[in-house]
Amino acid sequence: MQLSGTVEIHEKAPNRSLGTITINGATYRQGFDGTSGWTDDPANGLRDQTGSELAETRRDTDFYHVLDLRKLYSKFTVVGKDKVGEREAYVVEASVPEGGDPEKLYFDVESGLVIRDKSQRHGPDGVSEFQQDYEDYREVDGVKLPFTIRQTNEGTLVIITVEAYHHNEALEDGEFAKPATQ
Repeated sequence: MQLSGTVEIHEKAPNRSLGTITINGATYRQGFDGTSGWTDDPANGLRDQTGSELAETRRDTDFYHVLDLRKLYSKFTVVGKDKVGEREAYVVEASVPEGGDPEKLYFDVESGLVIRDKSQRHGPDGVSEFQQDYEDYREVDGVKLPFTIRQTNEGTLVIITVEAYHHNEALEDGEFAKPATQ
């Protein structure tokens, strides 16, 4: 569709997140305040997340996600190797505690960095397959972070090009709270 827009993500340890996407004047927001998750978009309005959707958000917003894998998933199984673009990757199935299909994590054989993840996403329209590819890792404040993220969901490709990461910004807890209904 060749649309463009902006994505701004604020995260605060240990598990708070607010993502805002603006495309063609439409704004989509998703937040997690450490306990409750919510979304606000033009199609569904402001709503609480529940069940599997909330569990996915809780896992995704763990600020130390990569370090907390053993806490976030109930079992890991190395299922082989696969190619991601030109990169060889170990494929690891990570079982989610609430059941359902395991997520697949692809670790670059050379660097050990996650270069792809595949999972299911639950939402108001049902369950969909979701894939993220992480590219162009660069060091920021001693941490390697991806500057290109390709997301595929239901045949739609979204390419996120990161302009900058800012660490240790002062963020108030209230920023992540569900907005009051209008």
